[in-house]
Amino acid sequence: MTSRTENLLALRPTISSAKIHDNMGAEELFQNKTIRPIVKFQHNLLIAVFKNYIKKHKNVFYNLALEKQLEYIDNAIHKDTKFRNSIKGMIIGQFTVEEYQLYIQNSSALNKRMMNIVKERYMDSIQVLANSETLKTM
Repeated sequence: MTSRTENLLALRPTISSAKIHDNMGAEELFQNKTIRPIVKFQHNLLIAVFKNYIKKHKNVFYNLALEKQLEYIDNAIHKDTKFRNSIKGMIIGQFTVEEYQLYIQNSSALNKRMMNIVKERYMDSIQVLANSETLKTM
């Protein structure tokens, strides 16, 4: 029977652009080996969660200009503690026990990296988010 660790690692996508070097800092290494693959793996869930966040906030997002939508994403990620903690939980829940042990040694800096990666992912997916409301009315 395979272990939880083996199962989690097998699920993660490989990100060829996430370089790993011997002279990398521990945070950057953790970011590229652990956080980026998990965020990529969780992409569809993260999108669904943000669409629900938009809905719970009266769909204001859909009426904003592009620049304001980007600000909306930034504010949701950096200022809404409940939303931020939910996102962190979806990512941390995919850690192996060993990765979690590394994470807790410097969780503050790793949380910043994690939230920035998620924010960039949302911003890169702005068309998917913005078109959701349009698609519902068709």
